[in-house]
Amino acid sequence: MPSSPSSPSSPAQFFSGGRFRIADDVEPVLEAATGARLGDGACVTESDIDDAVAAARSALPDWRASPPEHRAGILTAMADVLQSRAQSTSELVTRENGMPISLSRGANGAFPPLLFRYYAQLITEIPVEEIRPSFTGHTIVRREAVGVVAAVIPWNYPQALAAMKIAPALAAGCPVVLKSSPETALDALVFAEAAVDAGLPPGVLNVVSGGAGVGACLVAHPGVDKVAFTGSTETGRVVAEVCGRLMRPVTLELGGKSAAIILDDADLDATMRGLRTASFVNNGQTCHLSSRILAPRSRYDEIVDAVAALAESMTVGDPLHPLTEIGPMVSSRQRERVLGYIGIGRDSGARLVAGGSVPREQPRGWFVSPTVFADVDNSDRLAREEIFGPVLTITRYETDDEAIALANDSEFGLAGTVWSTDTDRATDVARAVHSGTVGINDYQLDVRAPFGGVKASGLGRELGPEGLAAYRTLKSIYRTGPA
Repeated sequence: MPSSPSSPSSPAQFFSGGRFRIADDVEPVLEAATGARLGDGACVTESDIDDAVAAARSALPDWRASPPEHRAGILTAMADVLQSRAQSTSELVTRENGMPISLSRGANGAFPPLLFRYYAQLITEIPVEEIRPSFTGHTIVRREAVGVVAAVIPWNYPQALAAMKIAPALAAGCPVVLKSSPETALDALVFAEAAVDAGLPPGVLNVVSGGAGVGACLVAHPGVDKVAFTGSTETGRVVAEVCGRLMRPVTLELGGKSAAIILDDADLDATMRGLRTASFVNNGQTCHLSSRILAPRSRYDEIVDAVAALAESMTVGDPLHPLTEIGPMVSSRQRERVLGYIGIGRDSGARLVAGGSVPREQPRGWFVSPTVFADVDNSDRLAREEIFGPVLTITRYETDDEAIALANDSEFGLAGTVWSTDTDRATDVARAVHSGTVGINDYQLDVRAPFGGVKASGLGRELGPEGLAAYRTLKSIYRTGPA
């Protein structure tokens, strides 16, 4: 039996117009834990992008006009296929980017089918039209698909972030051209396989991969009506400039440098259990993690010791092992970036209290030990810039108001956490933090609630009904007389 297109043993392929095609150019996909060649990913050409966008435009009229119930049925069928392949998909992503398998099973295995089912249900519950009385008669307010969507995703949560765009876009009636990162080009084809098995019409979903040039070509393509981008703030600014010039709607989910505010009444043991994921999730390669720890002066030394002990206790190793908490960085380039920031911390006035190097017991792959710097000034580069690795900073504060001011003193505004035994007090602090999301004594995305950032962390929202609304445009039809 031939291997599936997403299999590492298959030739490099992309998916366009309902067909898998062999790519002319190849980008090796390396296994993060070993550095060995895992397989070959497609690096598509400008002509391939033209074909994919043309296929999406050809599919747009029929898909946009199809009844919501029809789209919901196909989304549910795709969810079933994704669920049936959840285990193999989770393992594939772990091998590509180093995500611990315990996390990958949820983020790359369980989350995408859940999201497809959520939007399959939601699209049948929100009416396409509503009637509003007017001074001269009434107005029909109509929700329509925005058109062809260019969805550009990074490598850190490839299945989850793709599903956050594909599911609501397809539900709204929008064909999609998905562009994956070269590091995770293989797992993106799982969505194409699900589309074929579920009977999605040709052209409604197209999957391509490649580097920055491919993404730039797709974002600026004249056949695209809307862009959905997740990635760095630096690249997001470029995407925003292109879309602004073209008057093209765009959703941007960008970087973060979120604060964990530990209040003076926090249960320290419970807080450290929560920070294992809130601050170190996915080897630190997460936009919303709480990488800045703000600690009250009255408990500062105690918190520094606890966070350092937490970092030292993390299990570092093979990301496919179920007990591993910290796997490798996605690439040698990313590891060098993280080690560069650790060097910056060593040269500053900060105090290294945990980690700070490559673990000696991991001679292969791109590992970095969980690292903690204390006595970090909020103006230091360590506290200002997104590192995207397992590196935390600790900064002291005097009062709740100062903690809030420190949390808000950042160009980013994506997430944050507040830790306290008094939920109401913590919630009041959370209300004052200028960010798109805040967790109280935990941090877990809610598929029914909007996710996104403010300031340099992005524009627009994903998830919840707001995530569906991002792929619809409103039309008002004014009519005289009674409805």
